[in-house]
Amino acid sequence: MGTPGLSTNENDTLFLIKPGELMLKGGNRPLFMRALRRNMRATLTGIPHKLDDRHCRIYLRTSRHDEEETARRLRRFIGISGFARPLACPRDLDAVEETAARVAGACIASEKGHIYKIHVHRADKNYPLDSYTIACEIGSRLGKRFPALQVRMKNPDWVLHIEIRDQAYCYAFAEEGERGLPVGVTGKGILLLSGGIDSPVAGYLMAKRGLKPDAVYFHSHPYTSPQARKKAETLAGLLSERTGRLDLYVVPFTSIQVKIRERAPAEETTLHSRACMMQIADLLARRKKANSLITGESLAQVASQTSQSIRYTGSFTSLPIFRPLIGMAKEDIIAIARKIGTFETSILPYEDCCGVFSPRHPLIKPKFETIRESFHRLDIEEDLTRALKEAEILRFEEGKRLPPDNDPER
Repeated sequence: MGTPGLSTNENDTLFLIKPGELMLKGGNRPLFMRALRRNMRATLTGIPHKLDDRHCRIYLRTSRHDEEETARRLRRFIGISGFARPLACPRDLDAVEETAARVAGACIASEKGHIYKIHVHRADKNYPLDSYTIACEIGSRLGKRFPALQVRMKNPDWVLHIEIRDQAYCYAFAEEGERGLPVGVTGKGILLLSGGIDSPVAGYLMAKRGLKPDAVYFHSHPYTSPQARKKAETLAGLLSERTGRLDLYVVPFTSIQVKIRERAPAEETTLHSRACMMQIADLLARRKKANSLITGESLAQVASQTSQSIRYTGSFTSLPIFRPLIGMAKEDIIAIARKIGTFETSILPYEDCCGVFSPRHPLIKPKFETIRESFHRLDIEEDLTRALKEAEILRFEEGKRLPPDNDPER
């Protein structure tokens, strides 16, 4: 836990937030910073706060009552590299010494250890003392106050950070953020969301690249259970904790799969089902003015994810298809799923529509022209349009489903 912030109101907490990658964006930085502020205000909905940014830092003030909930939301907020809860003081050395002593005393009292180092960041280059001089002077004074303290440059128990800005900010511990770009700065994407491990991870990774996802889930009642649908809804809610407001389109897919089973060779049914999903996602993307699709495909993981199969299913849209997991090992994907909290939901034993009518020996190396001709013989395009029109639309924000009256397009 960080140190509580000082302000004119002692009941407030100050968060010093470090923007991440967007600080490298040069002339486009104001655009990225506006998006970051907008997203942060949305994330902090329900928490009274004051937000300000200057000189490569964001300053956030909330009440002590809301401190831990604010920190919880910041930990999963995409677009910042980290945050601290500093003590703020005037910039003269006596004030910095007193404030640094409070931080050091708190670390000693909480048994963080007696071996430390000082890191000074002099953001205001007009300040008369350089970083090394400040560190030496404050270190000398703290040594007199706390004789048990020892300075060690490598592997200290804790680090005393001093940032010289409009004020001096002192803290010992910072928390890591999600990093990445502010969600939405690179456009919108439609995530093909299943109940499995991979697709939520893919949506999360693309959100970190600034893409704002909505999701589509294909439900094959009565062949897939209500619990399978519930898994997808839960995963959409978990994603919304990081991506912001997320719309989930639940598309009825049973009649399409039945028609495929009746009209196509058994070994082709998986590929044709996947092609139909791609085409429906493409239709949805154009309705939502999204610029891309997102899938959890990983090369050679299942029959529909061979290079030949991916070529075929990807041919049903002219939009870019982002596949952030394409070259990742399964254990690496699982590690991310655990980190973002989706893994335990994803492994619940409720099968989604991908397992419906799955052939015993699916086609894994389709000939492109041949399989495309086979798809056209299905005469299924009108069914795809109708399925999207009949989709149920659910909206999630901060992990919760919003009431039906707030759902879009109702």
